[in-house]
Amino acid sequence: MNKLKNIYDGFTKFIKLSVIWIVNILFAKSHFKVNIFKRIYYAIFGGFMADQIVIYNLNHKNKKNYLSEFDWYKSRYINGNYSFLLNNKVVCSDLFKNDLDIPKVYCFKKGKKIYSSGNIKTYKDIIKLLKNKQSFIMKPISKGKGSDIYKIEYNTKEIKINNMVISESEIINLLKRKDNWFISDYIKQAKYLDDIYEYTTNTIRLITVRNAETKKCEVLYAVQRIGRKSSIPVDNGSKGGFVSKIDLETGELSEARTIQTNEKYDIHPDSNKIIKGVKIPNWKKIKETYTKVMEKYPYFNFVAWDILVTDSGTSLIEANTSSGVNIIQIWGGQRNKKLGKFYKEHGIIK
Repeated sequence: MNKLKNIYDGFTKFIKLSVIWIVNILFAKSHFKVNIFKRIYYAIFGGFMADQIVIYNLNHKNKKNYLSEFDWYKSRYINGNYSFLLNNKVVCSDLFKNDLDIPKVYCFKKGKKIYSSGNIKTYKDIIKLLKNKQSFIMKPISKGKGSDIYKIEYNTKEIKINNMVISESEIINLLKRKDNWFISDYIKQAKYLDDIYEYTTNTIRLITVRNAETKKCEVLYAVQRIGRKSSIPVDNGSKGGFVSKIDLETGELSEARTIQTNEKYDIHPDSNKIIKGVKIPNWKKIKETYTKVMEKYPYFNFVAWDILVTDSGTSLIEANTSSGVNIIQIWGGQRNKKLGKFYKEHGIIK
């Protein structure tokens, strides 16, 4: 029976990855003009998207230094059957609620039904919650890349969704139309983040892995994500947001870059505030906190934490079972470095 299940799981994985290769790599939307023959070549011989050809300045010799988009999709299986604990944002919040500060989840919708541990049973109850709390976040339970995320606010005069005025009935229609979402507290970010760009929630992507030999957890890479006018209310690189590399020893930010252009920014172009050289407060404590939490869960070998630094500490926005490779390879390929070595240990790449 186990043998048949393994065969079935392997076949299912192959089909899923094949579809992903066609839809999300070969025919992925591109922000750069790339020759069709070049696009096909790098998709077949490496698993790279068209954008990655330009961002990484790929050629026949240096492509062996980079992890591809297809490598990222394969890495989603590193945590095996435990991946769902991180992929489902409601389950993830419940899992880590005793270990970390996490935005409170008030309710979620699965299918057509609203679930809550409190008194929220109808869409009208959600409006009452909004008027009581004055702001909250609506997010999809499983979807990534900053899609379908809404910051909803109330100020006694009007309701705003992602800074646009909207009526009560329009909010209810949105809640009815969308399925598989949850509503959680809106967390105020630290002053240093507001000083850079206050109109988006700017999170740290902290990549932690379990060392195959020592079984200890360590930080492998970290970036500060920073939103911009075109990405409000999120900071995601896939929405055009900026990424700044974090010095793992000092917590200092590099210049900011994007995965949609080749531009570099020492200063935020929308706020005119300095990015390069800013230091994240309590950086050492942040690293220690999240590696210690991961060590409590031996079934996780890889966790990509999305962390919001606050004036009182940190808040875990979500945890992921994998991390896109674009935001960590803008500064150079990782295939022959620590992340690539980790992927090899787990059979993701050869």
